[in-house]
Amino acid sequence: MGEALARVLVVDDDEVIRQLIAVNLQLEGFEVHTAVDGQECLERVVEVAPDVITLDVMMPRLDGWGTALRLREDEETCSVKVVLITARAQGDDLRRGGDVGVDAYVTKPFDPTELIRVVRDLAGLDRAEMACGEGEGPTAAAG
Repeated sequence: MGEALARVLVVDDDEVIRQLIAVNLQLEGFEVHTAVDGQECLERVVEVAPDVITLDVMMPRLDGWGTALRLREDEETCSVKVVLITARAQGDDLRRGGDVGVDAYVTKPFDPTELIRVVRDLAGLDRAEMACGEGEGPTAAAG
């Protein structure tokens, strides 16, 4: 087996959705790790060193908004690409995502093919590394 395309940390408290995302990404050649909520994500992120994190918004202990904010505030994780997966993608939510520095949105219910495209795009960006805090704001992908 060849080397993985990129490493992804899938964070969702719903086991069915977490496994759906993980299996689809694994089938595309990604190395996938999982976490059940934002707190576990923060505990594992340095060890896993993901290229991309898919992050559910509504989770116990620490939600996706708080997790994304904490990732952006930490020097070790501030440049990791973050995809929020949420049923909430209205204008206020997109602005809030921009404020915390997420890179993309995928709305529930989502098409696994679309999620794979977004993760592939974020993992494959080969422009110069942006300094933390210099993001362009999130892009929305309808499911």
